Amino acid sequence: MKIEQIYTGCLAQGAYYIESNGEAVVIDPLREVAPYIEKAKNDNAKIKYVFETHFHADFVSGHLDLSEKTGAPIVYGPTAEPNFKAHVAKDGEEFKVGNISFKVLHTPGHTMESSCFLLIDENGKEKALFSGDTLFIGDVGRPDLAQKAAHMTQEQLAETLFDSLREKVMSLPDDVIVYPAHGAGSACGKNMSKETFDTLGHQKETNYALRANMTKAEFVKEVTTGLMPPPAYFPMNVAMNKKGYDSIDTVIERGTHALSPRAFEVAANETDALILDTRDAQTFSEGFVPNSINIGIDGSFAPWVGAMIPDVKQQILLVCENGREEEVVTRLARVGYDNCIGFLEGGFEAWKKAGMETDNIERVTADQLAEIMTSNPEVPVFDSRKISEYQSEHVLNVTNAPLDTVNDSMLMIPKDKTAYVHCAGGYRSMIFASILRARGYDKLIDVVGGMKAIKESGKFELSEYVCPTTLL
Repeated sequence: MKIEQIYTGCLAQGAYYIESNGEAVVIDPLREVAPYIEKAKNDNAKIKYVFETHFHADFVSGHLDLSEKTGAPIVYGPTAEPNFKAHVAKDGEEFKVGNISFKVLHTPGHTMESSCFLLIDENGKEKALFSGDTLFIGDVGRPDLAQKAAHMTQEQLAETLFDSLREKVMSLPDDVIVYPAHGAGSACGKNMSKETFDTLGHQKETNYALRANMTKAEFVKEVTTGLMPPPAYFPMNVAMNKKGYDSIDTVIERGTHALSPRAFEVAANETDALILDTRDAQTFSEGFVPNSINIGIDGSFAPWVGAMIPDVKQQILLVCENGREEEVVTRLARVGYDNCIGFLEGGFEAWKKAGMETDNIERVTADQLAEIMTSNPEVPVFDSRKISEYQSEHVLNVTNAPLDTVNDSMLMIPKDKTAYVHCAGGYRSMIFASILRARGYDKLIDVVGGMKAIKESGKFELSEYVCPTTLL
């Protein structure tokens, strides 16, 4: 038997490939399915089932393409109602795969169809639990995402999750290995560990939501307290996972259509396409196609695309590093942004050589900002990190303007005078600055290196540090 966790850091997502005696299953696959097919080919194995723990909100699963390409049926837990052919399992139903089997444990609460898949080895031992978004390492699934679909309040869903955990999960042996669908950085929970698997016994000792003496009322209060609003793209991803979507092959073919600078300009003028520049912040700041939005591919790309672009149906024109076009289109598709209509052939350098109009965003170092704030204490400076990061530690007399809520944060920024913005390291502040630049805020200056550089300079007065783990 082989268990392989395929972890994607950008999404903080874990998919699983499990093989036994020539048969394999894939659990919660990503949109691009070729790697799973290649793994099975290398193992001389047949993918027998595609298990889905629930209708995912934070990414578009590859279940449909993988089933179409391999013939493996898609399996959901009880109460799932997909708009395509799938096997909706009964609670306790078992599926034989080589010398092992998987038992479906219906664990509603995160969503009503949420289910875990319990691996039972060739000796009949309960070996591993693929827990989806029911149980994370250090946390449990947030109970506020399925309220409308379930016609329940988040408190009622939390009560349901409490029962699922106590009756179906905590009753399993302590040496069962828990393999969740997400880790730290995902918006599907609020307190997830950076670890990506653990024993159930250790989780009973350390996970606040699994305390043995915890009452249902305490569970509901602790699980629902401090939840930030989910990203706007979540419901749209749920709909795609439930109703279906274009093949990833079609999406890549459409998105990797090369456009000359002139053709790119025509497409930008004649469509409502958003120009997305995925180069790093420093390179972008030095020159870009006017009205471009910068979200760097070498960062938390997919989640920030989902947070910043409200509609997954938005048409997108890409400016990328040469050779990374297919990678960008694929990573957009992971979160449901399937309407990329082409990329700038030759990148920004080709745009410049063609004599097209360009723009740039001014930047200053932390040392320069210190001098500016010393000479002009009233200068407006904004911190685009999350509220919890700002509360943990910030520069005194700097205003929090979180990127997460950029439309509200924008209202604080003066349009008629110079202002400065920073984040933790420079990634988010450039997203922030580029969005405002496209809206006519041409006096906003980015701080290179963000809070990291600010602290290293030793030239700023900071608030008293509060450990982030004590904050909501």
